Amino acid sequence: MAIAVEGPILLVKKLGGVLLLLFGLLMTALGLSSDSGWLTAMGIVLLVAGAVFLALKIIRRNQDSQL
Repeated sequence: MAIAVEGPILLVKKLGGVLLLLFGLLMTALGLSSDSGWLTAMGIVLLVAGAVFLALKIIRRNQDSQL
């Protein structure tokens, strides 16, 4: 169960993960359309970071609810 004080922090973490996914998708698309290898690579890194960030948050939330 989440503590009320952690509510805004959890929201910021969730938004951070979603924003990483969106920026990663945007940078990957721009990199592929402009044949820019470094932009594509940076976009893929941001996509992976956002996905991992959200997955870890979900795993942590599910572990707390099982206790």
